[in-house]
Amino acid sequence: MTALKEYQRLECTGLWRDAADGQRREVIVSFGDATLVISETRSARALTHWSLPATHRRNPGRRPAIYSPGPDAGEELEIDDEAMIAAISKVHRLIAARRPHPGRLRGILLGALLVAVLALGLAWMPQALIRHTAEALPFSKRQEIGRAALADLTRLTGPACAAPEGRAALQRLRNHLVGASGDVIVVPDALGRAAHLPGGLILIARPLIEAQDTPEPAAGAILAESQRLLADDPMIDLLDHAGLRATLALLTTGDLPAGALAGYGERLLARVPAPVTDQGLLKRFAAAGLPATPYAYMLDPSGESVLGLIEADPFRKIAPPGPILSDSDWVALQGICAN
Repeated sequence: MTALKEYQRLECTGLWRDAADGQRREVIVSFGDATLVISETRSARALTHWSLPATHRRNPGRRPAIYSPGPDAGEELEIDDEAMIAAISKVHRLIAARRPHPGRLRGILLGALLVAVLALGLAWMPQALIRHTAEALPFSKRQEIGRAALADLTRLTGPACAAPEGRAALQRLRNHLVGASGDVIVVPDALGRAAHLPGGLILIARPLIEAQDTPEPAAGAILAESQRLLADDPMIDLLDHAGLRATLALLTTGDLPAGALAGYGERLLARVPAPVTDQGLLKRFAAAGLPATPYAYMLDPSGESVLGLIEADPFRKIAPPGPILSDSDWVALQGICAN
């Protein structure tokens, strides 16, 4: 199903790049009920999702049409398919026709929410508002908020490790494991594990790389955190920390108040990671061509608590298709925190 009743399915090819200075690549663009899905042409693996209402056309009236997920986003998508361009344009026209005056809408929403909270006093209202706000945010706004939360976290961990050769190796590992829609960041101190933030940001502790002999354990940690991110929306926890007033401000103005994320780094470090099922994780390992056993033994050197991962390792009896990283990339990655 799509956002327009005249289309049951609508796809075309396009040229996409993940950053302003990135290399353009051919992709498949799928028009959904609320998003544009950008996928690899060979594997059909989704690279990113763009909110249809937030999709911004940079060259109105010209062909091929050039889009981005927001006015200030670095990503760019070039489309020359007439039907796809017309469908995106129609969605924007429908939204514009139904949009009330911004000031009036904000007043109505704010007044209704405040009256409901004060009059009803229901315990579930704050959480319902947080979940509604989290679900309404486009991916570009999630990335912006995730970066702001990372800035607060680095007070405790130190700046993200960014030695150029190590960063390039990490990006190649990220692209292989989770695609280019998010990012993987290594932090030097305080974080003893992997964690995640809104906008597809996956955080890896420095010891997960430097204390290992091979890249497989760190790669497994990235896959596990990516799986955890799908089941545990980090925006809900972040807005719970920011509070009801900040969430209302985000819903009505599109921005969090200054200081709303202060102290979130301490909360993230103290948070216990949500469990992930062996079945879901093993599917990710198989798709990535990554053995699960090295990651399992990193979690528990005795192997007792991770026996399910070891015994069902998709590459327990057969060799994986190839190394997850070249030797030179692994050496570079281990030096990503070097000064």
